Amino acid sequence: MSKFVFSSPRKYVQGAGVMAQLGDYVAELGNKAFVVADEIVWKLTGKTVQDALQQRNVEFHYQQFNGEASGNEIARLTALAKEADAQLVIGVGGGKTLDTVKAVADELKRPVVIVPTIASTDAPCSALSVIYSDSGVFESYRFYNKNPDLVLVDTQVCAQAPVRLFASGIADGLATFVEAQAVKRSHSKSMVDGDPTIAGMAIAEACEKTLLTWGYSAYQAVEKKVVTPAVEAVVEANTLLSGLGFENAGLAGAHAIHNGFTAIDGDIHHLTHGEKVAYGTLTQMVLEQRPDEEIARYVRFYRAIKMPTTLKEMHLENESWENLLKVGELANSEGDTLKNLNPNLSAQDIASAILAVDAFSQTVK
Repeated sequence: MSKFVFSSPRKYVQGAGVMAQLGDYVAELGNKAFVVADEIVWKLTGKTVQDALQQRNVEFHYQQFNGEASGNEIARLTALAKEADAQLVIGVGGGKTLDTVKAVADELKRPVVIVPTIASTDAPCSALSVIYSDSGVFESYRFYNKNPDLVLVDTQVCAQAPVRLFASGIADGLATFVEAQAVKRSHSKSMVDGDPTIAGMAIAEACEKTLLTWGYSAYQAVEKKVVTPAVEAVVEANTLLSGLGFENAGLAGAHAIHNGFTAIDGDIHHLTHGEKVAYGTLTQMVLEQRPDEEIARYVRFYRAIKMPTTLKEMHLENESWENLLKVGELANSEGDTLKNLNPNLSAQDIASAILAVDAFSQTVK
């Protein structure tokens, strides 16, 4: 029997300068907060966060994030949050900080507030975290029984981040509808363990349309560190539309192949999540036998926003066939989502498609 599930955050707030209103929204959830951010993010946003919370008499304890969404880091922060007797947990920063904070809030059974400072992934809105080892190797997805209580996105803050991170969010978002279509076609389950909903598919499609329509002009604006209507649209697509789309319509090959890349060492790990997902999306398209012109359109768009489309740009031009097979094997593991694309793919199929993307991309003018 089919089961349709749709999941979303309790509240989503976006706009230039909204971080100054954080206290207004947090006060609805509690008055004793445990705040997590890395050192760089806290230097940039700490005063604004502190002032916003103090204006609404919300007590807070700040703790620095150590950089990896791992079991050990989650355990460390959970113990400190318990010690602080936190009523809620606030994460400020990028995807790994936010994934870690969601896990800490789940351990404590407390509300969680997500404050992205970059529009670089679709992690903020989801009821899951991607868990890595302390050394950064993908281990598993961790699922929660609810989405964040509040997601607050200050577009002025996001526009100050390096444009490469903004572009990475666009690349991550462009995987959403590509993967959703595969899940729907294979009658697989979404990330909330239901059949893809009409709403989830429509949101995923709107995400792709928004990014291909305004992604390039928004990229140009963020390069100048300004917020325009196109930037607002693309931040919403990167964060809300992509988040709701991937969760309620599902993941398939692009993210599984991204996770597969963690099986090998080297300079590839200096790339962002979105940069690796971009190559994973092209690889999925090759595995699906999508029309050449459709793949070429994505290649051209990725190039326009400086996302990698060749093995050289992925720092994999000298990688051995054996290592590409390792990528395929990890991507195809039981705990990942490649089977939503095709349950009959082999590690050799994936490695061949990775090479085929490189060959095809080099011919696109």
